[in-house]
Formats: sequence, C-alpha cells, structure tokens
Amino acid sequence: MLDKLKSKKFWECAVARCIRTVCQTALATISTGVVLTDINWVIVASSSAVAGITSILMSIVMGIPESEE
Repeated sequence: MLDKLKSKKFWECAVARCIRTVCQTALATISTGVVLTDINWVIVASSSAVAGITSILMSIVMGIPESEE
C-alpha cells in the first residue's frame, strides 16, 4: 500500500481526479444561484475544498484503477 504513495503515476492520477472533483463540485454549487449575485462564494469554496480533500483521501484508501501498472 505504501509503495503506491511513492509512485509519480499515482499522484498524477490522484491530482487529476481531485481537480475534476473540485471543478464539478464548484459548478454544481454555483448552478444553485439564480443570478451571479445570489451565489454564496464561501459555500462554493468550502464545498469544493472538502470535495477535493475527500477525493485525495479516497484515492489513497481505495486506490486509483488508472494508476495501476
């Protein structure tokens, strides 16, 4: 398990997943506002950050199929 944490391929895949997750969460949260002024940017940022952290932790615990060699 610890060997994968040393792999460059693993971290490239984990970061790519994290970025996609953060962007998806931000877009989903932003779309709840009717107009741009109704968007609570603190909620967008905090939700996206939590989603990104969760993505990294899940990648470490569960692994990433595309990083398997």
